[in-house]
Amino acid sequence: MLIFRALLTLVPHLISVSWPFHPKKTPFFYGWVIWVFSALGFVLSVPGQTMGMAVFTDYFIEVFSLSRTELSMAYLVGTIASAFFLTRAGRWFDIYGGRIMVPLAAFFLGLMVLYFSFADKFISWIDGPSWITLAVVVVGFFGVRFFGQGVLTSCSRNLLLPWFVKRRGLVSGLRNVFVSFGFSIAPLGIAGLIAFFGWRETLWGMALIVGLIFSVLALIFIRDNPASCDLAPDGETYNPKEEISSGQISLRLKDARRSLVFWVYSLSLAMHALFGTALTFHVVAIFSEAGFSKEVAFSYFIPVAIFSTSANLLASWLVDSRSLKPFLILMLGSFILGSFGFIFLNAAWGYWALALGFGVGGGLWGVISNLAFIRFFGPSHVGEVSGFSTSISVFASALGPFVFSAAADIFGSYGAAAQTCLLLLLVLLVAAVVIPQKELS
Repeated sequence: MLIFRALLTLVPHLISVSWPFHPKKTPFFYGWVIWVFSALGFVLSVPGQTMGMAVFTDYFIEVFSLSRTELSMAYLVGTIASAFFLTRAGRWFDIYGGRIMVPLAAFFLGLMVLYFSFADKFISWIDGPSWITLAVVVVGFFGVRFFGQGVLTSCSRNLLLPWFVKRRGLVSGLRNVFVSFGFSIAPLGIAGLIAFFGWRETLWGMALIVGLIFSVLALIFIRDNPASCDLAPDGETYNPKEEISSGQISLRLKDARRSLVFWVYSLSLAMHALFGTALTFHVVAIFSEAGFSKEVAFSYFIPVAIFSTSANLLASWLVDSRSLKPFLILMLGSFILGSFGFIFLNAAWGYWALALGFGVGGGLWGVISNLAFIRFFGPSHVGEVSGFSTSISVFASALGPFVFSAAADIFGSYGAAAQTCLLLLLVLLVAAVVIPQKELS
């Protein structure tokens, strides 16, 4: 963390908006370049996302000599620890911008993935008690979760917001289609690479791509906002006087936290993180409990991707001219449907209810997480506000695998945890309907 913070203060002095070229000289609106790097930042955060780590779960259990519950506990502790720093990382985004934060987050994510590839070697060299093994694994999970799911994901999302205003929902939705597809095929792709090269070598390749190649390209091509490049959002004509006079109301984090709207959106997003992370992390065991094979478990992500992409495209097309409230209600309703599918997965209709519910809900989740905080609380402190909300989601994602694993150990089934999630989703649905939601103009 100290090295990361030192680089934050050093790098801005080494680059300028015109290095190595000025975006104004490109023959097209430079916001589309930012779109590409925003999308790539999301997709390349996979090593820090649950669907990326889940494929390595059985290999980690074997090489670290841990039980599934012990590995879930390490994941829980590492992820919760990372969540405490995400609000500060959001504040760094507001101060230093995406051009600094995205490359640094990617670089350190690559380092932590590389660390994980050698973690079993460290443990064998130390040859200490079992708590040493857990400590080494916790550090690895802390690193990949903080820099991957936390900083890189949040910064990649916020990076795009200043470049598009009138078409923000649609453009974000187009990015989400690419991201959803990438996330959905990632488990199958990573599993294929592991089968061909091995789990350690696959981690090396992931570290090289995100930590070196992407971080260098991001530093070269990313710019923080159109005004700094003498450009206007959406590719319109730039007018400096208009830029100064058209400031939008923005609320700080302390004000956002007093709002019921902040909490209903943050907790709704967090429920997806908790439930969806647990499902992804234990997907093989959950499907096995219902009588399905490992291949069926991994192929589940394909229909989810189709449903998610379809819902995301439709919602993104509609959301620029509508309020977010109906989208939130529909998202929660979809997750409720998915919960019933989870609980009755062994029934003929359970598989498709699970895929449809979490697919549509996940697609709407992408739309809402992109737009909620800038719409309700303004652009000036969106990094800090969204960073705090992200920390809640990351905290919830840490609880998910452990809670579901503990439920399986205690009750003999993952269904008990799913029933609790269903109850919480119903409470949030009522709150979403009842609480007034006024967006900033």
